[in-house]
Amino acid sequence: MARKRCTTMTTQAEQHHGSGQSAAGSTPKEGYQRGLSARQVQMIAIGGAIGVGLFYGSSTGIATIGPSLIACYAVAGVVIFFIMRALGELLTYRPTSGSFADYAREFFGPFAGFTTGWSYWAARVSACMAEVTAAGHYIAYWWPSVPVWATTATALAVLFVANLVSVKLFGELEFWFASIKAVAIIALIVIGIGVLTFGFSSGDTASVRHLWADGGFAPHGVWQSMLAMQGVVFAYLGVELVGVTAGEAENPKQTLRKAINTLLVRIGIFYVGALIVLLSVSSWTEYTPGASPFGQVFAKVGIPGAAGIMNFVVLTAALSSCNSGIYSTGRMLRGLAVNGEAPGARRMLSGRQLPLPAMVLSTLVMGIGLIVNVVFPDKAFVYITSVGTYAGLWSWFMILAAHLRYRAKVRAGLLPAADFRVPGALVTKWIVIAVLIFVVVLIAMDADTRLVWYVWAVWFALLSAGYWISRRTPLLQPEA
Repeated sequence: MARKRCTTMTTQAEQHHGSGQSAAGSTPKEGYQRGLSARQVQMIAIGGAIGVGLFYGSSTGIATIGPSLIACYAVAGVVIFFIMRALGELLTYRPTSGSFADYAREFFGPFAGFTTGWSYWAARVSACMAEVTAAGHYIAYWWPSVPVWATTATALAVLFVANLVSVKLFGELEFWFASIKAVAIIALIVIGIGVLTFGFSSGDTASVRHLWADGGFAPHGVWQSMLAMQGVVFAYLGVELVGVTAGEAENPKQTLRKAINTLLVRIGIFYVGALIVLLSVSSWTEYTPGASPFGQVFAKVGIPGAAGIMNFVVLTAALSSCNSGIYSTGRMLRGLAVNGEAPGARRMLSGRQLPLPAMVLSTLVMGIGLIVNVVFPDKAFVYITSVGTYAGLWSWFMILAAHLRYRAKVRAGLLPAADFRVPGALVTKWIVIAVLIFVVVLIAMDADTRLVWYVWAVWFALLSAGYWISRRTPLLQPEA
């Protein structure tokens, strides 16, 4: 009976995908259960915008370019906001769990959908490998005698089982993971304001003058600050996850609209606001690369157990990334299978309306990646994560390109106009595209990041071969 139910629901999804689009932007029937509440989607959007990079990675940025890191995060945040507004307009036109891969397929053909879907799948798989491995190291802070591979494998298994229970449990885990991250940042901001205003807890050296007095706002020059943009942009990778929830969110048009509209406020508070506080409480010269700047501030004001608190926060951030990775890779892989671009068995849904076969395969690949990370931590794994770097930029470019094509068809009267528009689209979209191209150029110029494009060339060749095979393999073709 369960298998029969799986087949029925899958056929419904395939019929929709085969049609290319729904009438007047109606919500597609993909077979998923709408188990994500507005509360959960809002926190998924918040969690997707806050990663380990802010809690730990920002210390390297601070040490490299000083207070100008604030401007970099602000500019990149505005860019991400317009990308998400473009995605939001497409989701309002036609909500789909395939998100940008489906739009790439609809507006640019099957090869674009194949490339985008598999690239995003690879990006999320590699991100999960990295984050769950990091989680193993964070757990070792409390239990150093336990092997990292054991805690890493346990964390992956627990998150996989949680995703198998229901989409509602996934949403609830993300709600609490995101809540912990948000509370940590708000606590930092409140404490920092207290230090700056009242001067308690070693506040005698705290001053907003640190933002410009210690060598200037850009102490190493404007060009050095611009070079840091590539790392800042990648800190926002994962924010597009909210688009993948479209197929399982309650009232997706209204829920996703609100989540996207508040993105700029979240970036302003959680990134720009937090950095202003960090760089005012202490001079940028006092932060140690590789150590959490949050932990350094908490320790400075005398909070007991500051190191343990921050270790717990970054642990939840890493688990959140892996949790969302299992969720998103399962949905993306099933979307590929429905369109004949992945093994057909991956089309099936379980009795709980979850893409079980796709989730199992994705998690198995993550498990293999963990072994690679342990055996070749400085070699093979960097190639895997480089695919993720390329895929993130590719996904954003495809969102903007699909939106341009969609608006052209709206003007031609071929498609209905969505009531959720990109502000100043005729100008802002091209500015955003120019910024992303600039980031691409920076990656090519930097010897440390140039590897991404060598890996991309190999990955694109593999995708081209895979697409050619998928078009000529009857078992992969979508059912009529």
